[in-house]
Amino acid sequence: MKTIVRLLAVVFIAVASPALAADPVFPSGARVGLVPAEGLTVAKDFLGFESADQKVKVGVAEIPPAAFAAVEAAVKEGKPTTTGSKPEAFETAAGKAFITSDTGKDGATTIKMYSVIISGEKFTGYIIAQAREDAAKPLSDDAMRKMFASATLRNEVPTEEQLSLMPFKIGELSDFKTVRTLAPRSSILLTDGTEDTTLDGAPYMVIGLTASGPSSPEDRGRFAQQTAAAIPGIRNARIISNEPMRIEGTPGFETRIEAVAGKNDTPVTVVQWLRFGGGSSLRIIASATREEWPKAFPRFRAVRDGIDPR
Repeated sequence: MKTIVRLLAVVFIAVASPALAADPVFPSGARVGLVPAEGLTVAKDFLGFESADQKVKVGVAEIPPAAFAAVEAAVKEGKPTTTGSKPEAFETAAGKAFITSDTGKDGATTIKMYSVIISGEKFTGYIIAQAREDAAKPLSDDAMRKMFASATLRNEVPTEEQLSLMPFKIGELSDFKTVRTLAPRSSILLTDGTEDTTLDGAPYMVIGLTASGPSSPEDRGRFAQQTAAAIPGIRNARIISNEPMRIEGTPGFETRIEAVAGKNDTPVTVVQWLRFGGGSSLRIIASATREEWPKAFPRFRAVRDGIDPR
C-alpha cells in the first residue's frame, strides 16, 4: 500500500555556541550531511555544497531504502552497474556505503566524478559530486574521499527547520505528531502517524502552493472542483460541497469530498481549501477516516487559520 509521503510526493541551523570543525553540516532540510572540504560552503541553488567558483560541487539527497540493498546484492553477484563503474565498499561516519568514481573531460579539462550511496534506516543516503582540475582550489581524490567518509544521516529534520523553509508561515500545528517536507520550499505534511502511515490511517494534512488559479471569481468553483478531483489515493470520490469562503480575509474555496481509501476501502472524508493569491495559491488537503472526522476537522481548521504569507 502506498504511503502518504510516497503518494503525495531537505542550511544547517547554527546554535548559539560555535560548531566544532569536524561537525557535519546539513543543508537546509536535508537528512544527509557531511564535513565539507576546505573551500566548500552550502550551495544556494541546489541541495549540497560548492566552491566559490562552482567548479567543485557536491549534491546530497535521499533515495528509497531498498536502493542500497540492490547495489549491495549486485556487487556480491558481480553484476555490472548502469554506469559501468564498479562500486567499491566504503566506510562513512553513518556506516556502510559504496562509492564509484570516474574521470571525464570537458575539452582539455579533467573532471573527477563521484557517487556515494549510504545505508540508512529509513532511506538510502546519496551523494553525487564533481571536481574540476581547473578549480581555483582543486581538491585531490584523497580530499574528496575524506569528505565523503564524514557523511552522516539524521532520521528527522527538526520541525522548526522544515517550517522555516516553507514559503508560508504555519503558526499552529494542532498537536500533529509528524511534520515531513514533501517538496523542498513548496509543500509539507502534518500527520498523527509516521511517514509510513497509509492514506486510510491517521488524520493528515498536506499544505503547499499550487497554480494561481483563475483571475475571474466566477471560474474559481470549477477550478476547485478540478483540483479536488485530482487528489491522489482516494477512490469513489463524491463532492458533497463546493463553496466560496474567506480565509483570513482572502478569497478562497472549500471543497468537501466523501471517498474510500486503502485496500479495505476505508470511508474517509477529505477537505480541500484553496486560498487564492497573486502568483500562486495556497492549497490545503486534509483527510481523516469518517469515524475520526468530527475530532479531526477542528484541528484542520486551526492549522488553516494559522497560516500566513512570508
